[in-house]
Amino acid sequence: MKSEYNLFNEVSGFVDAASRYTDHPKGLIEQIKACNSVYQFNFPLHRDNGDYEVIEGFRVQHSHHKLPVKGGIRFSTEVEVNEVMGLAALMSFKCALVDVPFGGAKGGVNIDKKRFSINELEKITRRYTAELIKKNFIGPAIDVPAPDLGTGAREMAWIADTYMAFHPESINAFGCVTGKPLSQSGIEGRTEATGKGVSIGIREALNLKEEMKKIGLSPGIRGKSVIVQGLGNVGYYAALYLQEEGAKIIGIAEHDGGLFNKKGLNVDKVAQFKMEHGTVNGFPDATAVENSAGLLEYESDILVPAALENQITDENAGRIKAKVIGEAANGPITRAAEKILLERGVFIIPDIFLNAGGVTVSYFEWLKNLSRVSFGKIDKHYDMLDNLRIVEAIEKASGQKLPTAQRKAIVKGASEMDLVMSGLEESMISSFESLIKTRRDHNIPDLRTAAFVHSLNKIATSYIDLGVFP
Repeated sequence: MKSEYNLFNEVSGFVDAASRYTDHPKGLIEQIKACNSVYQFNFPLHRDNGDYEVIEGFRVQHSHHKLPVKGGIRFSTEVEVNEVMGLAALMSFKCALVDVPFGGAKGGVNIDKKRFSINELEKITRRYTAELIKKNFIGPAIDVPAPDLGTGAREMAWIADTYMAFHPESINAFGCVTGKPLSQSGIEGRTEATGKGVSIGIREALNLKEEMKKIGLSPGIRGKSVIVQGLGNVGYYAALYLQEEGAKIIGIAEHDGGLFNKKGLNVDKVAQFKMEHGTVNGFPDATAVENSAGLLEYESDILVPAALENQITDENAGRIKAKVIGEAANGPITRAAEKILLERGVFIIPDIFLNAGGVTVSYFEWLKNLSRVSFGKIDKHYDMLDNLRIVEAIEKASGQKLPTAQRKAIVKGASEMDLVMSGLEESMISSFESLIKTRRDHNIPDLRTAAFVHSLNKIATSYIDLGVFP
């Protein structure tokens, strides 16, 4: 199946469908679809046992309409050139949709992380970074990677350290990569960002009264049943925040098994069990589902695929019973499957909008690195004193003292986390409003096509303003 599926072709097909709602020249559309640069390379790894192994790496820069380009690096045995090209293309449209001034990029290393020691993973990450540096494929003004499947803050710290070793004179060197640990100029909220953005996006979509009426759902998240595929960083936080909004998480599908409980699962307890046992299998407060992919076909109001691409295909789309699908992963629904789902009236919230929280907060981290000052550091104390003066004036005029807890909540200045989460929420809400407006203005039947139309228009405008297309 892998040989037949081509993520880059899938994305190009979505672009072609969206282009019918624009009047841009064919040549401009072809330029927007094309990857500007594809770097595929190999390097040797000297393993701890003395053996040598050849490692395959990739970095794709999809669009240079804005620089730097931006996109994660994944460590997975599924990494291959068409996947990385497709993910890079999705990043271009995602950044344009949420008004983040980056072009799209993506990278990957074809490895099974479980086969390597921490020392070997560090060697792989640092050598991968060195290969990017050689070809000028990384830098705060050129190409800014981030975590993705199989990577995290640790790998990003290794990348930043390697880049700084090659560029000791660069005052903005920390801006070469985002998703770093807080001790290495990372930012509060980056870990939660994608999952939080997913919950915000689903919340906004479920507040569309007319759309919910069409599919037989009442507006709002509260009380809705949710099945989540994947309990990694994105899936965990998406499920956690949806649960906090009042949704009922009834199913969690992992690669090695799934859980189902019609009364609801406690997301934190499941995550804790997984951390302790390395699997969700055996979790006591649920029915085990051996074929976890089958959980996608269970009855639910909302299905959140938060694992990999190519999960809902024309083979299983007809059996999907959810009324709303929120694409927390990149490309989880194929074009053929989407056609089937839309014909059946399923409401799909597309990936290039829904999982854009990660790149939005990565943008904030990049800005923090370039300015070399934490958000809130300059004005937090001033805001606190200003709020205190207002509260004291109100208390004096009313002759009543506020309860201590309420007083503290009003007086405190905004922390970096407060500002990041506020900025993320504003970005997701305003982007969704723009997406809905584009859909209505062009009379577009589905949200994905509307999202691509909106992004296409922005990228096309950039190329035209650059003088590439008069």
